[in-house]
Amino acid sequence: MDVRDRFLMAGVMGWPVMHSRSPALHNYWFAKYGLKGVYVPLAIEPGRAGAALRALHPLGYAGANLTIPHKLEAMAAVDTLDPAGKAIGAISCVSVSPDGELHGSNNDWYGFTENVLEAFPDWRADAGPAAVIGAGGGARAVVYALAQRGAKEIRLINRTQERARKLAQDIPGPITLVDWQDRHDALEDCAMAVNATSQGMQGMPPLDISLERLPRHALVTDIIYIPLETPFIAAARARGNPTLNGLGMLLHQGRPAWKGWFGLDVEVTPELRALIEATI
Repeated sequence: MDVRDRFLMAGVMGWPVMHSRSPALHNYWFAKYGLKGVYVPLAIEPGRAGAALRALHPLGYAGANLTIPHKLEAMAAVDTLDPAGKAIGAISCVSVSPDGELHGSNNDWYGFTENVLEAFPDWRADAGPAAVIGAGGGARAVVYALAQRGAKEIRLINRTQERARKLAQDIPGPITLVDWQDRHDALEDCAMAVNATSQGMQGMPPLDISLERLPRHALVTDIIYIPLETPFIAAARARGNPTLNGLGMLLHQGRPAWKGWFGLDVEVTPELRALIEATI
């Protein structure tokens, strides 16, 4: 049955979830492409993601996005995984096949890459060392993206070396582990610096790192989009570095989700970006 001949449903599972901008994002696409459907927030308690995912097919859902705390737990509930999900060790999206099979994928790395390329079309991951701060799920997606784009050196900076070491074991790539006390010096001669922690997010303390040794031509990015300008981004902009926040990562990761759910290619437009920015 053609997607235009049925009512389409998808959602985002999280706990909490009502803060998510994903419903505004996906419902924009329903309206833009003239489709009957709805995308809803699904408040799923920790430990219940598997049962919730299995309920998608009988309820008529095409799939769901996953946010904290379900990206790891959901991996055990799906029937198949894409290569990125396997390597990153977490999934951000589940698609439901007509027979009820659940396919898990990680679209965060794609969102990160497309966000950078939209803002800086000439960006090259192999232009010089890239510093990635953090070793959680967001950092795993960023490191995977950089490795996929041909980065020659990825300096992984994290407070806990054990977690960073696990990331380096799981994701093939030119990763060098950096002790937390050496974080400031590790930015020297980098072409890119990425904050992949929650530091600087609304209600959180700012990231504790000096940009003094970072070249002024280096691209400084943050996977956070609330606020749109974190202290990390503000400090980089003040010294003249090109900067990029994480909003585009959210927008672009939705595109492969729509391809998996509905078989449709959707676009990230200036109108869409302005719509989501207005909610932040």
